[in-house]
Amino acid sequence: MGIVIRQSLKSTFVNYIGVAMGIPIVFYIVPKYLEPQVYGLTQVIYQAAVLFATFALLGTGGSGMRYFPYFRDEKTGDHGFLYYFMMLPAIGCLIFVPLYIVMKPAIADYFATKSPEFVNYYYHVIPFIIILCFWYWTENYANINMRIAIPKTVREILMRLLMLGCYLAYGFGYLDVNGLIFSFAASYAICLLATGSYALSIGSSSFRHRDLSVLTPEVKRDFLNYTIIVMIGSLVNVVYQLDIFMISGKKGLYDVGIYAMAIFFANVVNMPARSITAISAPGVADAMKRNDTAEASALFKQVSLHQLMAGAITLLIIWINIDNIYSIMPNGDKYSAGKYAMLLLGFSQVVYCTLNFGGSIISYSKYYYWTLFVTVLLIFLTITTNNIFIPIWGLAGAAFATLLTNVISYSWQQIIIQFKIHANPFTWAHLRILLIIAILYGLNFLIPSLLEVSPWLDILVRTVTIGLGYVLLLYGFKVSVQVNGIIDYYILRKGR
Repeated sequence: MGIVIRQSLKSTFVNYIGVAMGIPIVFYIVPKYLEPQVYGLTQVIYQAAVLFATFALLGTGGSGMRYFPYFRDEKTGDHGFLYYFMMLPAIGCLIFVPLYIVMKPAIADYFATKSPEFVNYYYHVIPFIIILCFWYWTENYANINMRIAIPKTVREILMRLLMLGCYLAYGFGYLDVNGLIFSFAASYAICLLATGSYALSIGSSSFRHRDLSVLTPEVKRDFLNYTIIVMIGSLVNVVYQLDIFMISGKKGLYDVGIYAMAIFFANVVNMPARSITAISAPGVADAMKRNDTAEASALFKQVSLHQLMAGAITLLIIWINIDNIYSIMPNGDKYSAGKYAMLLLGFSQVVYCTLNFGGSIISYSKYYYWTLFVTVLLIFLTITTNNIFIPIWGLAGAAFATLLTNVISYSWQQIIIQFKIHANPFTWAHLRILLIIAILYGLNFLIPSLLEVSPWLDILVRTVTIGLGYVLLLYGFKVSVQVNGIIDYYILRKGR
């Protein structure tokens, strides 16, 4: 795990730079220059593209990671793994783009009343689907080779710079809504080219020396079955778009814009998890290939602990500063309607940070078919809970539906992992983290409010005080051997 921590530090650092860039973009540029309904329109178009692009990948993220060890051979260019890996998303686009076109009457009927603007831009989603599909593919290939820093830089930094240009061009009147959406597509295409160029330059895989004989008939059958299961399991991604779609259909694009802002807050919470999970996936894939459940369980504990450690403090810092943030934000009184939705979404992300790596363990094990049951449960819960709680609590209802769905579905997933693989993420250190967070939340009330003097000053004082307190308590409670080792070496200069 020490190696995983070190390798993930670069991409986590990039993620934080991206967030530092994203904060002024999302919290100042977007609310200043984009009406909530325009921002909501861009989010619905993007999420619709993400949904179909995920299907079009045909499970390459999971199957590529799981079966790459069978192809790995530098002398033969990994037996043409790159060729076979690229064919899947190409075939997927040929299937799901026409399907998206065929589904227009049903989809348009759902959005026609509350969000007719999306119907007008229905076909604009198609280039997004193709671009996002191959962008995800290039990122997956880089992850397989455990090279995630450059793809993260493209996603977190280059993409935000391009988005900034799009928003400013729209805000100053150089683009209308049509031009804004076109410029979005062009921005994603640039990122695809950047990541694709890098991904194709790493590793030893090539399009030549294609040889499927390295896979036994049994492994080929397993690959086919696994890929089908993963494709069906891709329905789980419906969960992370359904709240946006259901708010759009039931409330309208104005509410989607406010909710999307709350989602940005919440996504910051799981930002470290994205890096740690990505860099840890090859390790658990190798462990499950060897049927080494003990190693998988140990890795699960470490990944879960460090993701909870990062996610919990991130949510706390956001929440104690939330009023300051909305007071600084242009038109913050409009977007503050999503305040409690953000908190509930943040809690759901903490649950995700703690338990999501279990999904990787199941996917790379012989029990991968159990992901179908988790997927079915997720979809059922998402649709049911959103239909119940959106009419009652609006945006907070959608967020509560997401939290409830995550708690139930991840609990069920953990039961499967416990009984089938005998792995669990929980240690006493998890409880120590929650205790530390509770202590710091109480400490926050003792800090005098400086909001009336300056919200910026209040943010600075609260963030620095709570952040330093967190580091000290983590070190004192000895929550993580790895974190204490980093503090000893780089801060206290021990062992130098």
